[in-house]
Amino acid sequence: MSKEHTKILRKQVAPYEKSDTHKSIFQLINTIGPFLLVWFLAYQSLQISYWLTLGLSVIGAGFITRIFIIFHDCCHHSFFKNRKLNRVVGTITGVLTFFPYDQWQHSHNVHHATSSNLDKRGTGDMWMLTVNEYYEAPLKTRIAYRLYRNPFIMFVIGPIWVFLITNRFNVKGARKKERMNTYLTNVLLLLGVALMCWLVGWQAFLLVHGPMFWIAGAMGVWLFYVQHTFEDSYFEEDEHWSYVKAAVEGSSFYKLPKPLQWITGNIGFHHVHHLSPRVPNYQLEAAHSNSEPLQSVPTITLWTSIQSVKFRLWDEEQDKFVTFKQAKKTYGSLDKRSAIQ
Repeated sequence: MSKEHTKILRKQVAPYEKSDTHKSIFQLINTIGPFLLVWFLAYQSLQISYWLTLGLSVIGAGFITRIFIIFHDCCHHSFFKNRKLNRVVGTITGVLTFFPYDQWQHSHNVHHATSSNLDKRGTGDMWMLTVNEYYEAPLKTRIAYRLYRNPFIMFVIGPIWVFLITNRFNVKGARKKERMNTYLTNVLLLLGVALMCWLVGWQAFLLVHGPMFWIAGAMGVWLFYVQHTFEDSYFEEDEHWSYVKAAVEGSSFYKLPKPLQWITGNIGFHHVHHLSPRVPNYQLEAAHSNSEPLQSVPTITLWTSIQSVKFRLWDEEQDKFVTFKQAKKTYGSLDKRSAIQ
């Protein structure tokens, strides 16, 4: 992509990089309000049928996902014009979703600055190895990687480990402001859980919030995974890496049915978000629809996204994601070629 095309693309997106206070407030109301209502109904349904409770938990999990998108926008200072207001709302929604504001903001900003850069992996992204790296790694690393990439561990155990455990601790070298915000989030979270257990009982709290928390976590991991793991994605070494190409080619357009698009806060327009994180979630679709180049990005649907589960390694020779089986063939052919030379 030429510099001229890059300028045109950024110019087309620029008008949508403005938050609308009225829309933001309305989104808070139509997200947190229904979530609290669904939670209350799920609690009441315990007296009728736990199957009904689980059904309501699925809906509640959707609203937790939508609350996370608000948190996510606050971390980019795109939800409100006022940075302090973004921080306050971001911290509160972070407590509701079990995420410390400053810690996640830092790692996510690094993710945006290094997405699809093969030389700068490791912060704010998923563990991804190339074919060569995998086969040249020690056995214990390969076993760990296979476990990490196992769908059960990634989408079932992963959300619990990351959201409930990892998010409770500061990373090494974290700034004082970041450390204090993590402590504050943990204290508020502990007080909130204690209050709910006192009000409804710890058994009822776990029966209602447990499924909601896990389903929302699995949805979050799934969304992040499929938006960066699709066959013809984009990965490049730092020398040739391009921020714009990483956005429009390394981030997908996840075309979801309207109800799912609404509940996930338009995050399916992930290519627009990576191109310009300052575009609030309620402006992403408009930015996509009014920019012809953005409509030609890699598009995945519910069906094609399911197929992405099989992708495990990045093949630098073919510039695409491959399965372990395909990777073995590729690496085997490379070995033979090296032996001949």
